[in-house]
Amino acid sequence: MTTSQSPAFSDLLQTLRHWPIVRFMALSDLRARYKRSVLGPFWLTLSTAAGSAGLGFLWSELMKMDASSFVPMLTAGLILWQFISGAIVESTTLFSRQAAIIRNMNLPLSIHPAQLLFRHLINLAHNAPVFFIVAFALGLPFTSTSWLAIPAIGIVALNMLWIVLLVGILGARFRDLEYFISSIMPLLMFVSPVFYRPNYLPFSANIIWMNPFSHFIEIVRYPLLGSIPPDFVVFTNLGLLLGGWTVTFWLFNKKHRRIAFWV
Repeated sequence: MTTSQSPAFSDLLQTLRHWPIVRFMALSDLRARYKRSVLGPFWLTLSTAAGSAGLGFLWSELMKMDASSFVPMLTAGLILWQFISGAIVESTTLFSRQAAIIRNMNLPLSIHPAQLLFRHLINLAHNAPVFFIVAFALGLPFTSTSWLAIPAIGIVALNMLWIVLLVGILGARFRDLEYFISSIMPLLMFVSPVFYRPNYLPFSANIIWMNPFSHFIEIVRYPLLGSIPPDFVVFTNLGLLLGGWTVTFWLFNKKHRRIAFWV
């Protein structure tokens, strides 16, 4: 079977062609979640701002660091972690939540991880102004290097798409995965550079870099803070992109017809 004839390739290609449906489903989900709310998704922005301010100044005192450099670093870490963690936790029930659509409508299966990721990208866009307000208030300069954050977010989003699809497939088959991932994500937060940079903890920096989420966070945070990401961070993200999609494509191609029966 050639790639163009494989169920996985055909499914992903159809999702690209159905992009307006992906956008509609993501926006409809957001509207449903914040129905009758005055501020809607901007409650996310306010909670992120409050958390960044409170945790930022508290942790800067605990770690004896200058707040003007620590708070923007922590704010960027929190925003990126909310994006990563939120998408992964939801992906465990990705297909089971859409069981009615999967059983009754002829839509590509990959449309569901695409709309979930797009919705979390919208949430990320709502939270992003918090970082820029904090950076401006504390005098962090915006340079030409900062623009590298845009392609970096693109790389992270492509990595997150295969993770969401992979976890979604496994979650459809193994329902306990939902509880397992919900339990370990708070722990992974503390071994990911959310509240600190890897170089803040030289005794455990190698352990931190073994966590792929560290590379997802740092490839975006480096340019936001005015520095070019190290080569090994960029190459690790690209390696995860290639390896992750290879494994996910293989599994999706093999189990594509079984997902509807699992949910």
